[in-house]
Amino acid sequence: MISSSINQRMGYCGKLAQLSLRVAEVVTVNDYLAHRDADWMGRVHRFLGLSVGLIQCVDLNFPRKPTKSGPAGRGMTADERRSNYRRDITYTNNSELGFDYLRDNLAGSSGQPVMRWPRPFHFAIVDEVDSVLIDEGRSPLLISGEASKDAARYPVAAKVAELLVRELHYTVELKDNSVELTEQGIALAEMALETSDLWDENDPWARFVMNALKAKEFYRRDVEYIVRNGKVFIINEIILHLTIRMLFGNIHVDNLTMSLLTGRVEEKRRWSGGIHQAVEAKEGLKIEADSVVVAQITYQSLFKLYPKLSGMTGTAKTEENEFLKMFQIPVIEVPTNLPNIRNDLPTLAFATARGKWEHVREEVESMYGQGRPVLVGSTSVENSEYLSDLLRERKIPHNVLNARPKYAVREAEIVAQAGRKNSITIATNMAGRGTDIILGGNPKVMSKVKVRASSLALLAKTALMVRTLVETNDVAKYVCKSKGKSHTYQQAKSIISESVEMGQSTEKEELLKRVEEQSEMHPLCPSIALAYHSVLKDCEEHCSNEGWEVKKLGGLHVIGTSLHESRRIDNQLRGRAGRQGDPGSTRFMVSLQDEIFQKFSYDTEWAVKLISRINNNEELPIEGSVIVKQLLGLQINAEKYFFGIRKSLVEFDEVLEVMLPCFELLLHLE
Repeated sequence: MISSSINQRMGYCGKLAQLSLRVAEVVTVNDYLAHRDADWMGRVHRFLGLSVGLIQCVDLNFPRKPTKSGPAGRGMTADERRSNYRRDITYTNNSELGFDYLRDNLAGSSGQPVMRWPRPFHFAIVDEVDSVLIDEGRSPLLISGEASKDAARYPVAAKVAELLVRELHYTVELKDNSVELTEQGIALAEMALETSDLWDENDPWARFVMNALKAKEFYRRDVEYIVRNGKVFIINEIILHLTIRMLFGNIHVDNLTMSLLTGRVEEKRRWSGGIHQAVEAKEGLKIEADSVVVAQITYQSLFKLYPKLSGMTGTAKTEENEFLKMFQIPVIEVPTNLPNIRNDLPTLAFATARGKWEHVREEVESMYGQGRPVLVGSTSVENSEYLSDLLRERKIPHNVLNARPKYAVREAEIVAQAGRKNSITIATNMAGRGTDIILGGNPKVMSKVKVRASSLALLAKTALMVRTLVETNDVAKYVCKSKGKSHTYQQAKSIISESVEMGQSTEKEELLKRVEEQSEMHPLCPSIALAYHSVLKDCEEHCSNEGWEVKKLGGLHVIGTSLHESRRIDNQLRGRAGRQGDPGSTRFMVSLQDEIFQKFSYDTEWAVKLISRINNNEELPIEGSVIVKQLLGLQINAEKYFFGIRKSLVEFDEVLEVMLPCFELLLHLE
């Protein structure tokens, strides 16, 4: 099912599950979707007499006080979580569900757990089920405690890693991100560290040196991470381990987000096993304490605890066998609501990355000349900014959406405009999976942005007038001194945002009534909300007209700039175009210098010679059934490899699962 009606059908399924089993969880991939669906479908559930709960990392219903260090809202308390888990239908995201389960199993008394014990799991419906059970299947959820203080060893190991030469002192295996020291490498490392044995139990250096080499070879700045304010922040490109620290005997849960392959920064997430410290040392930053695992579970094992499990997604067919083998869940294909008329153009293969990027620029320029909106998917911050520079040289206006804070804060606005005429958007593994890019633009987001910008501009102008008046009027000076600091700029922005949200959720007639009732005391919020309604009407008309123009031009054109390790991820990018029966087209362009070819030992030298022989030019592409068959085989091999990893993780967890129910029963007995 590739229509965005998935969420609506999930809501109905949740109702049916609740009627038969009395308890149901609807699991999404992030807080935003959980909050949205609980609000949207919750109205139907409550109308039918059911209670609806919501579990999220940040309580968006709490009065908003956004800061530079974190989002608006606050974390949910244990009592709030306990209350919401006891509702008939509970909406949450996969990471919150997993960590609540792990925390409950570390509880010191029977009164501390928040889930429904002794049977916390009954029925679950998982949105984007392939993302949760397959893509994130390589990532155990971890709760960790602080380990020994070895911070001083990491910078020393980083310097040793700089001395070692690849292939001479160590070898690398790109497929599984592993390194192995040669005899010469061991000898040089031992000499540099003045030790006779890297693996000496009393003075162990091997782990630090190996991690330093991994940081050097596999963890690249602006690809796997960025450095900001003296700290390393992970770019969510490939999920590894999630870390939670136990501080002073209390479990402190970091604010984690789990959106796979979004290209977003994971502000509170750290690599485990000493990797994060090794990267910090490589960058010359302050080293934070290492950690040891005290509890862990994989998503496969977590969801296998449900007696009844189901899910929905638009890209599960390629993993049909894995769903059946691992979870005994058959995959049923549901026809689309409207015919899919998207045109998937043949993949183009280039010998060199330079040839590929030049061709990407030419195709973007061609589509821009036609007026069609274009979405370009890249796999790293570095690549997105490289393409941005190429387009800037041709003076082609465009938007960039990647992990850089200056871009991330405009994500909603950028996505809302990605379907407009002449719009060019470059995104690192596009965030907002499951959200339509509306041809002609999203009128609701457009209205919100315009009202907020106008209100803030008026606020700034008024503040300047008050400041001028204070300089000449004693009464104004007194009033400003006593009251002027009661609303900061950030608070004013919050009031404006809340007012716009009031406009989004309140009928126009009700707003007119509130404006009249509050005309003397507090007219600001309903007035701004009413302004939103007026602007929305104009934006809806404009977006509708522009949408028809874009459809006539051929709809959204999506360009993929590299193959992923799974065909599903490529299909997700393709699925950004041609949604809800709209026209659209897609094209993938790959080069033999892309990472997937290096990682899975593809014979790139042979392929380069083949391309050169066919074209007499390494920078010209080839297309056809032969190259497509080769690329498909490469992706299938990658999928098999990672399926083996996921299977091994589940087998490891199954050893613990034999005795776990007994321990849980003892723990939660009154």
